Amino acid sequence: MGAAAGFVAIDGVSLAYRGASGDVLALSGTSLTVGRGEFAAVVGPSGCGKSTLMKLVTGLVQPSAGRVALDGRAVDGPVKMAGMAFQNPSLLPWRTVLDNVLLPLEIVEPHRGRFRAEKEKYRALGERLLATVGLGGFGHRFPWELSGGMQQRASLCRALIHEPALLMLDEPFAALDAFTREELWCVLRDLWQRIGFTVILVTHDLREAAFLADVVHVMSARPGRIVLSRTVDLPRPRELEVCYQPRFVDIVHELRGKIAEARRA
Repeated sequence: MGAAAGFVAIDGVSLAYRGASGDVLALSGTSLTVGRGEFAAVVGPSGCGKSTLMKLVTGLVQPSAGRVALDGRAVDGPVKMAGMAFQNPSLLPWRTVLDNVLLPLEIVEPHRGRFRAEKEKYRALGERLLATVGLGGFGHRFPWELSGGMQQRASLCRALIHEPALLMLDEPFAALDAFTREELWCVLRDLWQRIGFTVILVTHDLREAAFLADVVHVMSARPGRIVLSRTVDLPRPRELEVCYQPRFVDIVHELRGKIAEARRA
């Protein structure tokens, strides 16, 4: 994937939360750039501000200092061009899988204004997307009838149904078993390579970061800042076997060492 610089630009951002015992500085002087079409991963010690970074990019919180821009425009409120998926799929239990997937189209313009008139077209789009992730024929089921891995596949479809330019993923596979997690790495890899959206993945899993990402950004302990941006110079497309190759293992060890260093700092 060729990536032009600066689709996501975080420039000297600091963020303080107000707590019961005073302000807590979550981020300090953080800068990060993600190119259009790039797959970026963010890793670091627990509590370093990885999820806070996601909230800043999507406009859910505003920085105390610095600037966040998306596609050249300052982020001053919730952005519409981003899809999001989290560790908990949070599918609505009273809606079918397909209706869960279609939910963003009922909310986000321009789809919202024509959803009723073009519902069958959108339903066909949702079914095709479900089939892409191996859930063909499951659209009429309810979330509680699916396994955790199947629910997470549906969650990915919901995040992508409105064709967002940016996909934000916060520990999306952390609750799954190792086999299912690796299976979904490949699902996400294939979707990204086929559609070409920009991705920011927050994860604790260094193998996951190294397998999926073009660049892995390592954050310091709180207050968080970027202390390493490591390009993953492994050819694509990547198969799971790459995880056992010496070059891959070296990258993971380098990332682990930098996080250990960040914890001590």
